[in-house]
Amino acid sequence: MKKAIVLCSGGVDSSTALAIAKAEGYELYALSFDYGQRHILEIEKAKEVANCFGVKDHRIMKVDLRQIGGSALTSDIQVPKDRSEDQISQGIPVTYVPARNTIFLSFALAWAEVIGAEAIFIGVNVLDYSGYPDCRPEYIHAFERLAHLGTKAGVEKKLHLEIMTPLIQMTKAQIIREGQKLGVPFHLTHSCYDPTSERKGCGRCDSCILRKKGFEEAGLKDPIPYAS
Repeated sequence: MKKAIVLCSGGVDSSTALAIAKAEGYELYALSFDYGQRHILEIEKAKEVANCFGVKDHRIMKVDLRQIGGSALTSDIQVPKDRSEDQISQGIPVTYVPARNTIFLSFALAWAEVIGAEAIFIGVNVLDYSGYPDCRPEYIHAFERLAHLGTKAGVEKKLHLEIMTPLIQMTKAQIIREGQKLGVPFHLTHSCYDPTSERKGCGRCDSCILRKKGFEEAGLKDPIPYAS
């Protein structure tokens, strides 16, 4: 059976990417990261979602990016709240974590080489996203080339690894509809950058706003609780 590593954050996008990988017949290996993020609740949610899809193995890697900082998710910088869709779509926000996807994909690449995985799935998209540079197609293509140049398996032509981005040209509403069709347990997912002490979404950060907009446009009820 062909194998795939799926980067799992416990959110809508990565959970849908996991469902797509399963639907395409891959044996699933899930990879999540405890990187010092303020929304550490996502790790628990990633475990629950991975269990629902019966992954073969779920690894949680610890990488303390708080030692580097530079992001509202890994330092004491305030998470932006109550921004309009126009504001969200402009520039790169302070919730960008420097080189995060490069770090995550590098770990996934190492594991893929060890287990002989043919694909790495990552739930990036360029339509309803917050301007992160490591979510763009040109970045993904460059990393895929790096994977072939920088691994023993790639150089020896023993493995042709693909970086799979099934959501990259989908809106959040389209992702949610696809996830619903494939049985994603959205009630288990978590999206908020700054959850409350009661483990609810703040409802006001960029991620919550995009999520709520996606469910509304998909004509579905968002099953998770919000503080506001």
